[in-house]
Amino acid sequence: MNDDFLNKKINERKAQNAFRQLRLPEGKIDFCSNDYLGLVKNDLISRRSADVGRRLGSTGSRLLSGNYLLIEETEKQIADFHEAEAGLIFNSGYDANVGLLSCVPQRGDTILYDYLSHASIRDGIRLSFATSFSFAHNDVADLEKKLTAAKGNIFVVTESVFSMDGDIAPLHEIIMLCEKYHAQLIIDEAHATGVVGEKGAGLVQYLGLQKKCFARVHTFGKAVGCHGAIVLGSENLKNYLINFSRAFIYTTALPEASVTAVQHAYNIFPELIVERNHLQELIAQFQQSAIRFEKLVSTMPIQVVIIPGNEEVKKVAVQLQEDNFDVRPIVYPTVPKGSERLRIVLHSFNTVNEVDGLIERLR
Repeated sequence: MNDDFLNKKINERKAQNAFRQLRLPEGKIDFCSNDYLGLVKNDLISRRSADVGRRLGSTGSRLLSGNYLLIEETEKQIADFHEAEAGLIFNSGYDANVGLLSCVPQRGDTILYDYLSHASIRDGIRLSFATSFSFAHNDVADLEKKLTAAKGNIFVVTESVFSMDGDIAPLHEIIMLCEKYHAQLIIDEAHATGVVGEKGAGLVQYLGLQKKCFARVHTFGKAVGCHGAIVLGSENLKNYLINFSRAFIYTTALPEASVTAVQHAYNIFPELIVERNHLQELIAQFQQSAIRFEKLVSTMPIQVVIIPGNEEVKKVAVQLQEDNFDVRPIVYPTVPKGSERLRIVLHSFNTVNEVDGLIERLR
């Protein structure tokens, strides 16, 4: 078998100093994982997951042999927690966004999405037959301009907390525009789940806007410490997705063991008030400290240090890793050229001294 034709793109990526490789954990101080509240680091889920008899495997898609009582109970539990009428579990956040956006908007409809939306949102939109346009990041004036020209059923899509910049969407303003132009709002809450609000219910509920959304996506792979995701909305939306979402229909169901872990996590993280408060203290500590690089404003665990150039940002990341700080560079083409960065993730299990040590090396 000759696969030399793959080398052209691989060599281009290497020439950009952007070639990706998998790495194993090396025991460094964690400033890169999405385990914001330490549910994985501190084995909080596994301590409650000694359930005997939970299946580790799955027998098929949920429409065939793969449905079971526990997954339906968990969907109800999570929907109730997030004050939604219904929820449908998908196998990952990527599947949830692709499954939702590829099937709900139809030909003749319009999707308007924030320019910095996650790749899974973009891929779901690309699979849709609707017309789509991006609007400038968090720019409600540009969104309104696009809304005035939109046709058919209109869908506005954004993240509540953005994964690469750590900033938040102006949801009040966006919802006002959605109501004015009769648009449906879809919000990805991946990086707000578990972190925002007294019980970690997310930014939408923190702002009291849950009844204003057409759909919300909460993923389990960040603060929840598991994998999978849920699309929240009306019972009607759930039934629609069961019938038309290919990412749901044509995949094997999550096994009971995985759903049990999700259920335990949702029982745990609302209780972690001390951990969320400590996390906010670390965020303030980092934000208030002077460093020699540009630092983006963020009140979320994602803290961004801009170091333009793939080679330059990688050099700083390597030095931090040699000093036992697990910080990863985000390089072009993942982010636009000139905005390469260190994506520093703070956690409730990080200490003040650890953050101080990181700051000292960035001064």
